[in-house]
Amino acid sequence: MDAPSPLDELELAAGLGRLYSLMRSLSLPRDLSMTTVSTLATLERRGPCRVTELAGLEGVTQPAMTQVVSRLERQGLAERRALPGDRRVVAVHLTAAGRDDLARRRAGQAKRLAGLLAGLPASDRAAIAAALPALDRLAGAAAGVPSPPASGECA
Repeated sequence: MDAPSPLDELELAAGLGRLYSLMRSLSLPRDLSMTTVSTLATLERRGPCRVTELAGLEGVTQPAMTQVVSRLERQGLAERRALPGDRRVVAVHLTAAGRDDLARRRAGQAKRLAGLLAGLPASDRAAIAAALPALDRLAGAAAGVPSPPASGECA
């Protein structure tokens, strides 16, 4: 397989950036920061995580993640619990309310996206659907998840 040229990589990066911007624009409500929503999604996907692990995964400092987790706890979306094997170690857990909040956000985003997709030709919708497995592998590679995705629990 041929390696992409630098121009192709720039075009891919720009296109993925536009896709990211699109998905951000479809994200409502905007009562939580993108980092906060991403943290909830990480907890859902990976399971309980230590604050330092979450900070690394989300690309923020440990003190910033401590603030995010404290806000999530105040809102009832996450909670800190001692790990069963080592009571000195605390992991952040997604609560049922946090899981429900994520589901509501995704449903709203999907509804707004469906409206946009409906305006595209069937061939474009099929091309987007066909690209999803490759995009999942790309996201997994960025997150350090082996392909095919394995259970990637933090704690």
